[in-house]
Amino acid sequence: MSDTAITRGAHHIGLTVPDLPKARGFFVDTLGFSQVGEVPDYPAVFLTDGSIMITLWQAENPASAVPFDRKNVIGLHHLALNVDGADALDAVHDKLKASDGVDVEFAPEPLGGGPTRHMMCAIPGGIRVEFIAAGG
Repeated sequence: MSDTAITRGAHHIGLTVPDLPKARGFFVDTLGFSQVGEVPDYPAVFLTDGSIMITLWQAENPASAVPFDRKNVIGLHHLALNVDGADALDAVHDKLKASDGVDVEFAPEPLGGGPTRHMMCAIPGGIRVEFIAAGG
């Protein structure tokens, strides 16, 4: 941990999604997150895996919203989540391949030639999520 940094990790990540129930379902039903709150009038839901909280907001008009283009739009490129080892990463990959609305960008592979492995997908609504299993 840095003695000079004034922050101490992420408190939460907020994502605007085109379909709040589908995005919530992905995190809760597919990844096992728990819902810890909601604001129905906003509308938003608050989810956690016990380490990080993710806030999902419903886009006001998804039909006119511009999808993220990782090469041309400023903003979140992707969200990266840790998993507990290579076996867990393979299990996540298998689960995501069978999940509706999930587009697996690439299967688990070494990250930068080292022992760490990762994979990337787009969840329902198109947000890119990376899963990482630290190696070594």
